[in-house]
Amino acid sequence: MDTAVTAKKKWWSGGHSPFNVSYGKLMMWYFLMSDVFTFGALLISYGTIRFMSPSWPDPNAVFKSFPLMGHADLPLVFVSLMTFILIMSSVTMVLAVHAGHMRDRKAVAKWLTWTIIGGSAFLACQAWEWTHLFHEGAWWGKNPFLNVDGTQASTNFTNFFFTITGFHGLHVTSGVVLNIVILANVLKGTYEERGHYEMVEKVGLYWHFVDLVWVFVFTCFYLL
Repeated sequence: MDTAVTAKKKWWSGGHSPFNVSYGKLMMWYFLMSDVFTFGALLISYGTIRFMSPSWPDPNAVFKSFPLMGHADLPLVFVSLMTFILIMSSVTMVLAVHAGHMRDRKAVAKWLTWTIIGGSAFLACQAWEWTHLFHEGAWWGKNPFLNVDGTQASTNFTNFFFTITGFHGLHVTSGVVLNIVILANVLKGTYEERGHYEMVEKVGLYWHFVDLVWVFVFTCFYLL
């Protein structure tokens, strides 16, 4: 009996408890939960308006351009490339976190660098997409695209698109900045002195959340 009690106490105090989370990780999870509610409210609002409308613009007709390809008709090819870039940046972040667990500073720096490059490339793609749509006459309060049935579309489409993708882009920008700060600390040896790379893991949670949100944004705006 005593042995069982001792083993149970050791299990709870030995780092195996699901409640044994550092304060920093706990606060990151709280922040991410608050962001889930924010993005959820925006996407639910969009979905409600979208499916209550008698007709809606066809994503294949709106998102068909590709940089340096002139008037090429390539539906969703560019945004698919954007999505691939962001997903790959999530993979490199996983590798950075794993390298942190191994206390491999060079590998952490390498994979964080690739994550920053991926995030920056995604933002550059989004900037091109916004610029292209703006030149086509799309902006908040302006919608040059027709509905699938040929009627003039309302500005709900562009208002929601620029608001939600812009809000997501702001999160990606914040993630890139955070990763640059963490990379600088890695190169200075800050986390080697602390004896752990938990900050890499915390920023990794944020980055994976940003990638996951994009999957829902991509589905709502580009596929439905």
